[in-house]
Amino acid sequence: MKKKLLFSMVLMAVGSLAYAQNAEENAAKLPIQQLFEGMKKSDSSLVRQTLMVGAKLEGITKTPSGEMSVRSDSFEGFLKSIGKATPGDLDERLSSIEIRIDGDLATAWTPYQFYYKGNFSHCGVNAFQLIKTAKGWKIWSIIDTRRKDNCK
Repeated sequence: MKKKLLFSMVLMAVGSLAYAQNAEENAAKLPIQQLFEGMKKSDSSLVRQTLMVGAKLEGITKTPSGEMSVRSDSFEGFLKSIGKATPGDLDERLSSIEIRIDGDLATAWTPYQFYYKGNFSHCGVNAFQLIKTAKGWKIWSIIDTRRKDNCK
């Protein structure tokens, strides 16, 4: 009888811990989902709400000679381009969102395919760094890869 009770208590504790972790992972996904919703709606203010002040935007590219390069972009420029787009023009489709959390830091890995005005443009992976603030999870940085091959 004691073993059954102990086993039941352990199962409940593990279940509660898994539920809490899942809830926190879902909370960390919200600003990522809102960012892409804002892009699709051409709503730069919706995107801006997801960002911490000073957030960083970078991309890994290859030079014409084939060397790897890291390009840093301004979030202000990115936000302006979103605001100038027609709703539906910017459609980044995530195949998954994988979240890892330690305290107030989360990392998200999001493979994607990007469509511009309904046409496939490129694919790659976004890597997000998120910070938990008093107002919830916010994006601190995004770095991505972009390619046109091996996208399916």
